[in-house]
Amino acid sequence: MASLNQIFKKYTGALRSFKGVYVLNNLLNGSKLAHNKELYQKYGLQKSIYAPIGRADFPEPHPDIPWLDRPDALKELRSHSEFYQWSDHVQEELERFVTDGYMILKNFFSDENVERLNEEIDALLCDQSIDFNYTGRKIMESFRVSPMADAFFRNKQLLKILNFTMGRKVIPFQTINFIKGSEQRAHSDSIHMTTEPEGYLIAAWIALEDIGPDQGPLEYYPGSHRLPFISTKDYPSGNTSWTIGKESNKRYENKIAAVIREKGLQPKTFLAKKGDVLIWHGNLLHGGQAITRPEATRKSMVAHYFCEEVICYHEMSQRPALLTDV
Repeated sequence: MASLNQIFKKYTGALRSFKGVYVLNNLLNGSKLAHNKELYQKYGLQKSIYAPIGRADFPEPHPDIPWLDRPDALKELRSHSEFYQWSDHVQEELERFVTDGYMILKNFFSDENVERLNEEIDALLCDQSIDFNYTGRKIMESFRVSPMADAFFRNKQLLKILNFTMGRKVIPFQTINFIKGSEQRAHSDSIHMTTEPEGYLIAAWIALEDIGPDQGPLEYYPGSHRLPFISTKDYPSGNTSWTIGKESNKRYENKIAAVIREKGLQPKTFLAKKGDVLIWHGNLLHGGQAITRPEATRKSMVAHYFCEEVICYHEMSQRPALLTDV
């Protein structure tokens, strides 16, 4: 069944704010939500799988958190029998994921495969098989029509690292391709792709060209993944029972900016080489720096993965996530 998400890719009007539109979309895509019946029962959520959902539905934090988020995570990581199957470099990066919330895998994808992906994306844009969404920057879900994007998304070695990092199997959920930098303000992916229990989301950002300081490079805040998760309960979202606040995203980003100032967080810039992968925790604060050379590209693809056996939803828009790989 066709998804209203396809219609909304370019749409910026008032209907984006009405929760009823998303409920209709959920009803049209019920097969992608059926798995939630068992999960809602497991986590004590008494509501329809088609209804809006948000952090307010979970008044108490669930005690189940990812193993590398626990207080003794470094000790547990180093005592895990599978930890020593990885190269020394990957072991160091796994430790950095615990302390700083990210890891960097250099030269993970070959130049040849990156170029094949870039050529495929260019061709799909040319024949209009894919297009930018309403932001004018993001190409959503290219993996559905691009064999190379799908191969990157489901790369076996990448999935193996992600599964180990999360302590359970990950579910490939979404890809976003960029031709130019996002210039997006600092945010956490967890406000857009949320889980119950919290923390069961992870992302992999892939550089599809060498990236310099004038191309709007990615920036991130080491250690920010340890801060409390921010939900629509923590800022004036403007949400009502029937609508999503029109300035919810702006107010959220203002909240994050205030947290950064309050905590004195300092960003790092990722000047990536083609084929490098930056894996980040779902709660790591990150964004895109300003593009100072207007004609510059910043070709990249970010892939998001939920984990199995958790409730997956979108806190900002109060929607259950439509999953096809469960």
